[in-house]
Amino acid sequence: MTRFQTILLGLGGLAALFALVMGLLSGTPDLLVMAASLILMLAAARRFVGMMQHYRIDLVAGLVGMSALLMVLDAGMGADFWALLVASWLFSWLAVERAMMVRRQAVGMAAVLSLGVPVFFGIWIIFVWQLLTVGLEIPMVLLPSPEQIAVRFFSSTSVLWADFQQTFVKAALTGYIMGCGSAFILAILIDRVPFLQRGLLPVGNFVSALPIIGIAPVMVMWFGFDWQSKAAVVVVMTFFPMLVNTVAGLQATQAMERDLLRTYASSYFQLLIKLRLPTAAPFIFNALKINSTLALIGAIVAEFFGTPIVGLGFRISTEVGRMNLDMVWAEIVVAALAGSLSYGLLGLLERQVTFWHPSNRRKQS
Repeated sequence: MTRFQTILLGLGGLAALFALVMGLLSGTPDLLVMAASLILMLAAARRFVGMMQHYRIDLVAGLVGMSALLMVLDAGMGADFWALLVASWLFSWLAVERAMMVRRQAVGMAAVLSLGVPVFFGIWIIFVWQLLTVGLEIPMVLLPSPEQIAVRFFSSTSVLWADFQQTFVKAALTGYIMGCGSAFILAILIDRVPFLQRGLLPVGNFVSALPIIGIAPVMVMWFGFDWQSKAAVVVVMTFFPMLVNTVAGLQATQAMERDLLRTYASSYFQLLIKLRLPTAAPFIFNALKINSTLALIGAIVAEFFGTPIVGLGFRISTEVGRMNLDMVWAEIVVAALAGSLSYGLLGLLERQVTFWHPSNRRKQS
């Protein structure tokens, strides 16, 4: 056990002890909180005497504390409640720390932990969010609880699906493909014609600095209120990051590598396909991943300036005016899931295509 893990264990045990003492001193102690605090104290004590030093003990202790907190949430939030929350969080943190050490020793644990740690961290964020909103009685117009958002999400799946199709499939995805594809083709032309590189790239940097709130109204006037104007905004937002990254990637090859292929009488296109594009692949995928989030943001913001009665941006702006913040957060969840899934798929594709890159070899080792 490292010194940092020992500190986490000690702080977790002290927090559990404090929760137990505060529960005993209160006039009406909550038996669930006291029982969970006692379990966490026993887990800390057994670890200090060298027994059962495994991350599963810390994980079970943290989950026991979380379960007790959820069961007594409606009964109030006293000092013992907060202390148990801190103790459960520290034991969960300790479980992750111990599991990461096991990951370095067991090859089979690496894939499980690479997915399990972010999921576990996300669950803790939602858990604390639920405790704060319900326990502190925060009004829904300020911050709805995850439970309220989930209820609205599953009761409005048809509306959310229509908004997703309008914003992501029609506007963001179409503009993303057009912007990245045209930028990739133009980058090859710029690499081939030095005049375009000296004349077009400075203009591209200037256009990429234009604010989206200035572009969106113009595109709505040019292409109408439907998804075509939103796709045009996405094209403008994704075009120049893809262009600049692709040009930089094509220029990343070394002179010795190019000279070696020229000694074998390689043509320009053979040099491009066999050397320069594989070298530029990390730059290209970096632009694709950045643009995957920019495309969705651009489509949503563009819908604020005129759209049919459907779309993520339209629904967010409308429901905010109606004070239906649970629906607003449901739309945000849809956008976050779509953006995260697209980014993850691109990251997986990048790992398969650029398996030879040193960064990917380090991840696999």
